[in-house]
Amino acid sequence: MSHCLFILDTNVLMHDPTALFRFAEHDVYLPMVVLEELDAAKKGTSELARNVRQVSRFIDELINQQGNITGGVTLPTYDKEKTGGRLFFQTESLATNLLPTSLPGNKPDNTLLSTAIALQQANTHRRVTLVSKDINLRIKAHVLSIHAEDYTNDKVLDDADLLYTGSQALPADFWENHGKEMTAWQQEGRTFYTVTGPAISQWYTNQFVFIPEEGGFEAIVRECHSDHAVIEWTRDFRSLKHNVWGISARNREQNFALNLLTDPDIDFVTLLGSAGTGKTLLTLAAGLAQTLDQKIYREIIVTRVTVPVGEDIGFLPGTEEEKMTPWMGALVDNLEVLTPTHGGEWGRAATADLLHNRIKIRSLNFMRGRTFLNRYIILDEAQNLTSKQMKTFITRAGPGTKIVCLGNIAQIDTPYLTETTSGLTYVVDRFKYWEHSGHITLQRGERSRLADFANQAL
Repeated sequence: MSHCLFILDTNVLMHDPTALFRFAEHDVYLPMVVLEELDAAKKGTSELARNVRQVSRFIDELINQQGNITGGVTLPTYDKEKTGGRLFFQTESLATNLLPTSLPGNKPDNTLLSTAIALQQANTHRRVTLVSKDINLRIKAHVLSIHAEDYTNDKVLDDADLLYTGSQALPADFWENHGKEMTAWQQEGRTFYTVTGPAISQWYTNQFVFIPEEGGFEAIVRECHSDHAVIEWTRDFRSLKHNVWGISARNREQNFALNLLTDPDIDFVTLLGSAGTGKTLLTLAAGLAQTLDQKIYREIIVTRVTVPVGEDIGFLPGTEEEKMTPWMGALVDNLEVLTPTHGGEWGRAATADLLHNRIKIRSLNFMRGRTFLNRYIILDEAQNLTSKQMKTFITRAGPGTKIVCLGNIAQIDTPYLTETTSGLTYVVDRFKYWEHSGHITLQRGERSRLADFANQAL
């Protein structure tokens, strides 16, 4: 099969600056309209502007290395054994009268379509493909018989249903097949087991395993080896006696979440779940207990992506914290549950003052270049971050810092992000192999019977 020619839309390069190098041995084509749109978007401090500037640097470096661009610039490839394709620029004017009269050629999208048709006619010996994150552009391309595809190189999974859940139900005959050479011991009040058998090959460190029956066995995998695994009996946070900052687990997954959140040896936790499953409440409760009572962390930092669901409310006056406050309604709601209002106005004011000193609200826009020491960091609405933004955020962590990412991949508000390309999906999949991280998908809503019914029926 001859090498394909891929025409890149601007949004692909804005989404992933390394997209130029992701097409293996195939050729890449950049129309002039794409270069113009990149130039228009290069100013500013946003992530998109940084990505555009990085693309420009890549292109400039390639041209400086090879000089002549008329015959295309050779692209490097990640596989050193294979030769890469070539990067072509639009060096001559192409026919613009190839579109139907209903699609004038002055819009950037329509100019791209016209370019694709002209290249199709000039390259009849190979397939020309328009690559874009814009669904509507791809639909128009299909209508005009232009082969179009989404950019899927950053896709973590083929299906979001395959995402790691952090827990696994054990079969009823588990102990018959895995308990023959079992050893058990206690250490500092914790109970450990060594188990062998076929099931352990599918386990990950800090994954939860359980027998589904009422009051059944629940454990967390502490070590995975080729011939055996070490599991630890989980702590039970369901009773008021063993609550965390007054909060008790209401179901199995919430109990697993509290086990991860209160374990100082786990530096990175991800919690997935729909509205009302208790993600924010459990995370805040664990943070307050470890910051104010146990003094493990100096303070709690809460942040989130400021992507509005409806119309943007415009400019917000004040300091960084004051600007972020309208976005932190969930934090305020959960603090009302966690801080009883006994003691009248004076008691409420004293509690609010204490929490204000220990809970800081920060914007993700100012995270670059910072290092957080001994902090308990909560990232809410993490599904709205790209994988690159997620890497930028997590690498801010210094010694003694714990990061908790909360989100629901069914509620993504960022343009061009999907369940399978979200940064939250990306880190859940990549961190499941690391012994200092943990993940759990919360299954059942505990907000109210009204919220539960709305989640099911609407």
